[in-house]
Amino acid sequence: MRKVLTWVLLGTKGGYNRANIIKELHDLPANAHQLSKKLNLNYRTITHHLDVLEEMKVIEKAGKKYGQIYMLSDRMENHYDDFEKIWKQLKE
Repeated sequence: MRKVLTWVLLGTKGGYNRANIIKELHDLPANAHQLSKKLNLNYRTITHHLDVLEEMKVIEKAGKKYGQIYMLSDRMENHYDDFEKIWKQLKE
């Protein structure tokens, strides 16, 4: 998971936004609209980042279509300390 997080957050464009999404979902599961409002990002931008994070098995979703709730995957929860180390690098 550390390699996946390093690539998704440090090795690609949009890593800072993805990291913010992970931090928000760690606190509380949310849908794309809620994340868009909370992070002050375009809805389409949020859905793009959610798709990338889901593809990399960092997050999971529950529900169908609009209003789907996103949450961190169990694997991500187990490696959240790795994320926090990468988060520190992003903020520098």
